[in-house]
Amino acid sequence: MIVDVTTKNMKVLECFSSETRVRIIELLNEKPYNIGELAEALGMSSAIITKHIQKLEEARIVFTENTVGKRGTQKRCSLNVEKMTLVLRTAENKKPQSGFTVDLPVGQYTQYKVRPTCGMASSVKRIGMMDDPRYFDDPERTMAEHLWFASGFVEYRIPNFLVGQETASCITISLEICSEAPYYNDNWPSDITFSINNTVVATWTCPGDFGSKRGQYTPEWWVDTQYGLLKVLSVTDEGTFIDGVRFSDVHIQQLHIKTGQELLFRIACPESAANCGGVSLFGKNFGNYPQDIRVTVSV
Repeated sequence: MIVDVTTKNMKVLECFSSETRVRIIELLNEKPYNIGELAEALGMSSAIITKHIQKLEEARIVFTENTVGKRGTQKRCSLNVEKMTLVLRTAENKKPQSGFTVDLPVGQYTQYKVRPTCGMASSVKRIGMMDDPRYFDDPERTMAEHLWFASGFVEYRIPNFLVGQETASCITISLEICSEAPYYNDNWPSDITFSINNTVVATWTCPGDFGSKRGQYTPEWWVDTQYGLLKVLSVTDEGTFIDGVRFSDVHIQQLHIKTGQELLFRIACPESAANCGGVSLFGKNFGNYPQDIRVTVSV
């Protein structure tokens, strides 16, 4: 999660002005808690903890769900983000940059090799038969808002709108993504590898396949995986970063981005991965974030 330090993001920034809320985050980093357990751990009343949780939930740092406990229905609290990067120098204060941005629907891949469990769904229906890789060739795949596979890859061709002597200084790709478990499993690690122009730039371990809470934009008829995590992959002249954290030494020059040549972006979970937990991708009408795969190339 990347947050610009501006007044527009006060709901998020104010969460860290309270020692109690920071202590709640520390506890939830260990495991989910219900309100009563947090109150007991912090020596406070449930009413006070509830108010703090509401602020954290409004900032989308924490998500809650109602579960059945020994004393009736309980509100279970979990962290909604893994990492947060605060950006002090926002885009408004930077020098204008040229380049381009394109949004790729998740079903607009140009090459694939997947193994079950696998499938696709648009915002209104499932596309083809589930767990049959042949349907990844279905013409309706371009309407997909959600796709998943247990192992393999999907690859996208990114149009290159650089002109003249322009040289790419950074490529940033943001997407909503998680693991792929049968039905769903919040604890289902998956080693997901990202490649650009046939060069592996990073491997990130996703913690799970999330379905215990309904995705904000997920259609009401959908009952399986609900949402993913928004990840921001950046390759600069200093290396490769995910959510501002350095993942590899691969730098922008190694990707050989040239004017007039399209870019290839591959998302893979090899069968040989230590955690072969699959991949789930979300478009703008599924999950928690109203966007497709967004690619920005800066010069």
